[in-house]
Amino acid sequence: MIGLAVALLSLAIWVALVFARDGFWLTRERDTFSDQVSSPRKRGPITDGTSWVPAFAGMTESDYDGEQPSAWPSVTAIVPARDEADVIARSIGSLAAQDYPGAFRILLVDDSSSDGTAEIARGLGSDRVSVVTGAPLAAGWTGKLWAVSQGVAAAGDTPEYLLFTDADIAHAPDTVRSLVARAVEDDRVLVSLMARLRCESFAERALIPAFVWFFQMLYPFAKVNRRGNGFGAAAGGVMLVERSALEAAGGIAAVRSALIDDCAFGALMKRQGSVWLGLTDRAVSIRRYDTWDSVAAMISRSAYAQLGYSPIVLAGTTLGLALTYLVPPVLAIVARGPTQCAALGAWALMALAFQPMLRFYRRSPLWGPALPLIATFYAGCTLLSAWQHVRGRGGMWKGRVQADLTA
Repeated sequence: MIGLAVALLSLAIWVALVFARDGFWLTRERDTFSDQVSSPRKRGPITDGTSWVPAFAGMTESDYDGEQPSAWPSVTAIVPARDEADVIARSIGSLAAQDYPGAFRILLVDDSSSDGTAEIARGLGSDRVSVVTGAPLAAGWTGKLWAVSQGVAAAGDTPEYLLFTDADIAHAPDTVRSLVARAVEDDRVLVSLMARLRCESFAERALIPAFVWFFQMLYPFAKVNRRGNGFGAAAGGVMLVERSALEAAGGIAAVRSALIDDCAFGALMKRQGSVWLGLTDRAVSIRRYDTWDSVAAMISRSAYAQLGYSPIVLAGTTLGLALTYLVPPVLAIVARGPTQCAALGAWALMALAFQPMLRFYRRSPLWGPALPLIATFYAGCTLLSAWQHVRGRGGMWKGRVQADLTA
């Protein structure tokens, strides 16, 4: 009887996740026009004065109406970088090669690199690229946000939009154009893209699609993108923000100590206006996670911060993960009768809900039934994150401990 009750509870959890969690698992929110711009004040096509340029794939000039902006707004990209010599040439090079027709420049903020990161960026020889030498880390700031804040200060009050992008992100030539088009046409103070993560090694193939899937479960993109609610989030790899809205929100200093800085930033900007977050093929992460240890380090860096550094929440989360992911396969194998049927139903819903993300990452659908094992790995990384925090090594990144040690 207890087994049946547990199996039914697990099944109820999966029914709720699949049918009452804003369709997070459908991967519909993407940076193509197929998701449809929903602006109440949709504008005409942006033009560079010589030819009409569609903002999104598959659109024609007849899809637009209303007034046409006379010029593209100015944009400054800010790239915080600390010891990124292995990726910085490709990352900055892809920004320098943007086909954006408006004023566009790139500020690389060198955060005390010791591997020649700044010299590599300067060596690209692009007149769009400038290097800012970062000041020593200020108290109360995480390293990345301190570097970003210095980039914002260096950009001044000239750019209308700021693009915050990581040093390990490579961009398609039309990334900035498409980001600005959506921000302007759809009236968004923040447009963020979940960059396609590298998925080549066995560890990446096994774990990376689930990383994005779990992120979407916590922050359903459709709910983030819905106007008129206070639920905001962002993906830190690519964030285009309206500069005046950022200033009104209190600037980067308003989230200066946030370890999960992108979601804190998205929530901050949602208070200033509508935001948009979606999957993309335009921006790709070129950072390698070739081993299980490297993926574990990436997950554990912020997992305990997500739980508010609370042992009680950690215990509840661990039990919840077991009920949600482990109970279905275990009871499906060892139980019989109605208990087995309920467990099989929960396991099937779990596997099916994972399929759209697996297709997005071009992975075999057979990874779907393996989600309980993948979730177990993530649970272990969460416990590791808590242990690292207890040892005073929480949020470790490039030799810096960044977690809130007072928590």
